[in-house]
Amino acid sequence: MALFVGDVFASVPRKDQRVKGDCYLRGLMLDGRRKSIQSMASRLPDGDEQNLQQFVNQSTWDPVPVQRRICERMLPLIGPAAWVIDDVSVPKDGRMSVAVAPQYCGALGKRANCQVAVSVHAATDTASCPMQWRLFLPEEWTSDTERRTVTRIPSEVTHREKRRLALDMLDTLAGWGMRPPAVVADAAYGTNAHLRSALSERGIGYVLAVRADVSAHPFDAEPVAPSRNGPIGCWPQPRYRHPAPSVADLASGLAKDSFTALTWRQGSRGELRSRFAAVRVRPAGKAVERPIKAAASAEQGWWDGVLPDCWLLVEWPEDAEAPTDYWLSNLSADTPIVDLVRLAKVRWRIEHDYRELKHGLGLDHFEGRSWPGWHHHVTLVTATHAFLTEQRLAPKAPAPVSPSTKW
Repeated sequence: MALFVGDVFASVPRKDQRVKGDCYLRGLMLDGRRKSIQSMASRLPDGDEQNLQQFVNQSTWDPVPVQRRICERMLPLIGPAAWVIDDVSVPKDGRMSVAVAPQYCGALGKRANCQVAVSVHAATDTASCPMQWRLFLPEEWTSDTERRTVTRIPSEVTHREKRRLALDMLDTLAGWGMRPPAVVADAAYGTNAHLRSALSERGIGYVLAVRADVSAHPFDAEPVAPSRNGPIGCWPQPRYRHPAPSVADLASGLAKDSFTALTWRQGSRGELRSRFAAVRVRPAGKAVERPIKAAASAEQGWWDGVLPDCWLLVEWPEDAEAPTDYWLSNLSADTPIVDLVRLAKVRWRIEHDYRELKHGLGLDHFEGRSWPGWHHHVTLVTATHAFLTEQRLAPKAPAPVSPSTKW
């Protein structure tokens, strides 16, 4: 533990701050249902509530280098199959906790007063860890000078959509020389065509869940330009002559023998198995077409109307009356369907992360209200999770060749 803290918190300038970091991590790992600063201080032999409050809420140490060092340690150790984008919500009372607002709360399954944070995790079926967090700032906070001042939100921080926060995190990690093998996310993110386009522009492969009503043309559909009426006027643009069906309609039109029974991992009660089909389609919609048309027009002055193709992965369980889940993927056309399925299903691991982070390590027990305090707490919880993950994967005592120690 001392070696881990000395390495991960090496960027924290003062020795007494690093000592408090060690103390806070031990407090998060101790037994006890509540992981607030007051509760932890009462359980720690060297716990001092005032010192810990100052360290988390008032101290100016920068959490970003700590986050970077955690990523540098964990990525080689985990060897992720994918990075997963997700978000987590924390119910809150009152209106003065930073970024709190009435919004959809996944923890309660309804709209409620809460904070929402977007996260990126490195994941395999056997291990995972959060690498970056962004606190979602609702629009009502953008011009609320009083609350921004009280909670010490930096002036440059404004409202950004969750998909943009996810891309910001990917860009930060790319700036550290870290790139994902693939990106996975649920339908709240995957349905957004702007996010899919932004990932493709960055050269990042993805397998993203989408809603059943997302539209796509069949792979063999071709745009057609109507005949020109008379000698005057512009030449008509090529376009698809029929409305794009939904992915649910495309899936229901597949033959039964298009679906293959596949196992993606071993669960606690045996093999996890279902039926899948993968076909090439051309996602449609204005959000898809506009940037493609603009780029083609800027480069060559015209657009042939052809939309890019990608994989549509469909799950249709044996006992279901219709397909249940859909994913779009820009991975290469020769990607085996079993690889698509394994990536699509690796997202389950993040729910395991959230359970441990929230119920075991006190992610949602922070009682401070400030922007710096929230980011300090989340970084300390992430460091604790990383330490425990290292111990699970490499439980022997540290040695010069151990991935748990930097020499």
